Amino acid sequence: MENATHHRVVVVGGGAAGLGVAARLLRAGIKDVAIVEPSENHYYQPFWTFVGGGVVSREQSVRPMAGLIPKGATWIKDAAASFDPANNSLATQGGKTLNYDYLVVCPGLQIDWGKIKGLPEALGKNGVCSNYGYDLAPITWDNIKNFQGGNAVFTFPPPPIKCAGAPQKIMYLAEDYFRKHGLRDKTRVLYYCATPTLFSVPKYANALMEQAVGPRGIETFFKHNLVEIRAESKEAVFQNADSGEEVVQPYDMIHVVPPMSSPDFIKQSPLANAGGWVDVDKASLQHTRYPNVFSLGDASSLPTSKTAAAIRAQAPVLEANLLAVINGGQPTLAYDGYTSCPLVTGYGRLILAEFDYDLKPKETFPFDQSKERLSMYLLKRYAIPMIYWEGLLKGYQWPRPGMS
Repeated sequence: MENATHHRVVVVGGGAAGLGVAARLLRAGIKDVAIVEPSENHYYQPFWTFVGGGVVSREQSVRPMAGLIPKGATWIKDAAASFDPANNSLATQGGKTLNYDYLVVCPGLQIDWGKIKGLPEALGKNGVCSNYGYDLAPITWDNIKNFQGGNAVFTFPPPPIKCAGAPQKIMYLAEDYFRKHGLRDKTRVLYYCATPTLFSVPKYANALMEQAVGPRGIETFFKHNLVEIRAESKEAVFQNADSGEEVVQPYDMIHVVPPMSSPDFIKQSPLANAGGWVDVDKASLQHTRYPNVFSLGDASSLPTSKTAAAIRAQAPVLEANLLAVINGGQPTLAYDGYTSCPLVTGYGRLILAEFDYDLKPKETFPFDQSKERLSMYLLKRYAIPMIYWEGLLKGYQWPRPGMS
């Protein structure tokens, strides 16, 4: 077939999951690994909270993709368009056909700005901001530092989303900034959350309520989903999940977390489950119907938080199980759902949430991580980015959480 090539392993996605797994497979001796990724740049998205909070510049979150592709991998600078797993092939947007022996699918999430009426036109103007973009995060900081008082509104959409703690982190930084600059008594900080609780793990939800929300006077509204931005009147419209009624909330600034979903080309593929996610066994990461297909990261059906920390735990499990299948065996390792969310609760304060599929804490350090700590803030600001760039993306070995 014209424009058709064959590879031993094709990895769809050049994010944290794709780059890290490709590096691991190459180091394990797989000779022909191709990475399908159209982007020129790779972004360390966890830094965008700090960009929005004025802690780092956006330039500190980006590196050229060309410098991150593992040595020995074939970079196919194109985007996947459709899958034909029955025939071990996929098509790209550029018209290529890629045949494979084994497939790893990890293209990340898609952001659905258009699902909120009025948001695309309003975004980045007149107090409407969002940290969910390289060009957008600095606008959040502009809004915070130029805020003069009034209603500061922060939203959380129906999950799943990238790092479920991120919508709160920027709120706590903003509240801290307002307090330090004499604006707090002129300001209402309002958190409109589509879920019934502040966080999925009770231990950390209670800690956030007791250490951040309660003492700092943040007003919370649960089971409220943002459905419209009325930019001209500076009003946000929320729908109450219980009553179905609409609540109109005036704002002076609003940080919007957009709805997210599996990429459309995944939803429309034979690889997807009913929810649109790549349908894999939650322990082995192997596809439920196509044994030569694996998935990890945000686009997978794994029922855990979608974070780089989760990928850190998933990648060695996938590597071991894929190699076992390549060698004619069965998956040998099980992923237990480990994930982590470093919950920034202010400048110099952080609660480090770590937990598994059962929402049970699975903490690394020999102290209670539900307490705000400067040390954990410094870990997120300095150590974790280094681990990401130099460890996770390069597929290096380290202590492996989430395996049994």
